[in-house]
Amino acid sequence: MEILRTKWVAMTASIWIQCASGASYTFGIYSAVLKSTQSYDQSTLDTVSVFKDIGANAGVFSGILYTYATSNRLRGRGGGIGGAGGPWVVLAVGAIQCFAGYFLIWASVTGLIRKPPVPLMCLFMFLAAQSQTFFNTANVVSAVENFADYGGTAVGIMKGFLGLSGAILIQLYETLCAGDPASFILLLAVTPTVLSLLVMPLVRIYETSVADDKKHLNGLSAVSLIIAAYLMIIIILKNTFGLSSWANIVTLVCLLVMLALPLLIARRAQRDGMEKTVPHDYSPLISSPKATTSGNQSSEGDSKVEAGLSENLNLLQAMKKLSFWLLFLAMICGMGSGLSTINNIRQIGESLRYSSVEINSLVSLWSIWNFLGRFGAGYASDALLHKKGWPRPLLMAATLGTMSIGHLIIASGFQGNLYVGSVIVGVCYGSQWSLMPTITSELFGIRHMGTIFNTISVASPIGSYIFSVRLIGYIYDKTASGEGNTCYGSHCFRLSFIIMASVAFFGFLVAILLFFRTKTLYRQILVKRLHHR
Repeated sequence: MEILRTKWVAMTASIWIQCASGASYTFGIYSAVLKSTQSYDQSTLDTVSVFKDIGANAGVFSGILYTYATSNRLRGRGGGIGGAGGPWVVLAVGAIQCFAGYFLIWASVTGLIRKPPVPLMCLFMFLAAQSQTFFNTANVVSAVENFADYGGTAVGIMKGFLGLSGAILIQLYETLCAGDPASFILLLAVTPTVLSLLVMPLVRIYETSVADDKKHLNGLSAVSLIIAAYLMIIIILKNTFGLSSWANIVTLVCLLVMLALPLLIARRAQRDGMEKTVPHDYSPLISSPKATTSGNQSSEGDSKVEAGLSENLNLLQAMKKLSFWLLFLAMICGMGSGLSTINNIRQIGESLRYSSVEINSLVSLWSIWNFLGRFGAGYASDALLHKKGWPRPLLMAATLGTMSIGHLIIASGFQGNLYVGSVIVGVCYGSQWSLMPTITSELFGIRHMGTIFNTISVASPIGSYIFSVRLIGYIYDKTASGEGNTCYGSHCFRLSFIIMASVAFFGFLVAILLFFRTKTLYRQILVKRLHHR
C-alpha cells in the first residue's frame, strides 16, 4: 500500500518500537524481587544494574551493524537499489536479544532454572538491556536521515518516546501483572520483541521531496506531549485515590488509542502531498532523469546537508578530535550521575521511609521528566539554532549546571525534596540523550553517526559504575547498620549526591569549553542549512 511507503509511517513505526524499548528504565520495579530471590546485597545489585547500563548504552556493535545493513543504500543514493538490507536487520537482532535476556532473568527469578552465579546474571542483564541499543540506533539514525533539517526535533521525539516507555510499561505492569514483578519481567521479554517483529519492515530510509516537515513534526510533538500529560495525570490519580482493576483497563485502552495518533498524522502528511518518497534500501532504480539528478545532487552535494558538514568521519577519525573527548567527558558527568540517581531511587525512597506507592510513583514519574528533557532539549535546540544561532553545546552546558542543583536538593534529605530533585535531575538527564546524538551528527557527520554516538554513550555506564557501585553503593554499605544491610535517614545518600553535584558542575565547565570550540562550526552549519532550503 502506498500509505505504508512514506517516511511518516516509518517515523510512526519507530515511535511504537521506542514506546516498548525502555525496559531498562523500569529496573526499580523488579530490582527488589531480583535482590531477594538471588540473595544479593546492595553492592551486588548495583553491579548487576551496571551491566544493565553497559548493555543499554554500549551500542557500538549496533552502530556498526546499522552502517553495514544500510551500506548498499549509501552506495546507491542516485535512486536506491534493492536488497535485503535496511534498518529492519538491526531491529530484528534487537528483538532476539530482548527476548533471550529477559526470559532468562525471569526463569532465574521464578526458579525455572537454577540460581545463576552473579557473573551469569550480569550476562543475562547485559543481553537484555543491549537490545535497547539496537532499537534505538535503527530508529534514531533513520529519523535523522529522514528529517535532516530538523534532526534535533526528530531525535527529541524518538528519545522522548523512549523516555516515556518506562511509564508506559509500568501501566502494562499494573494492569496485566497484578503487582507481580516476576510476571513483569516476562512481559518485558515478550512485548518489545513481538511489537518490533511486527512493524520493523516499515522502518526505512527515504529519498524525499519535502515542502514543510516542521508542520507535521510539530503534530507528532503535540501528540507526545498529550501522552506525557495523560500518563502524569494517571500516575497522580493512582497515587492519590487508587484505581480499580477495571479503571486500570480503561486507562490502558485510552493510552493505546493515543499511541495510534501518529498514524493519523502520517496519513495527513500523505494527503497534504508533503512528499514523494522512494525508500533507499528497497526501491527499484528510478528511470526519471529528474529524479536521478535530484538524488545525485542530494548525495554528492549536501547529502541532505549531512547534518551540515561536508566530511563524514568514521569512529577512529572522530576519536582523534578533542571535541569527541570533551563530549565523552561531559556525558560521563551528566549521564553517569543521572543514571545512578534512577538506579538507586527506590533505595533512596526506602531510606527516607517513603511508601511503596510513593516509590513506584517516583520511578514512573521519572519517565515523564526523562521524556520532557529528551523532547524539550531536542525541540528547543532546533529552535535556538535556527532562530538565534545558538550552538547546541550551550544548551547542554545549561542542563548540566541545572543538574548539579538537582543533586544538591536530593542530598538535603528534606521531606519532599526527593520529588523536586528527581524532577530536575530527570529532565536534565533526559536532555543529554537528545542533545548528544544530534551534536555527534553535526560534529562528525551522519554516515557513521550510529557507531560514534553509541561509542560516546558508553560514558553512561562508565559513569554509572563509578557513581553507583564505587560511590553510592560503597558509602551505603558502609553506613548501613540495620537488619538486612539497610540504612534509614538522609545521611545514607547525602555525601554521594554532594559529590555527584560537584561532578555535574564539572561537566558544565567541560560543555562550556566544547561550546567555545564549536561556535564557528555551528555558524557554518546554520549557513549551509539556510542555503539548503
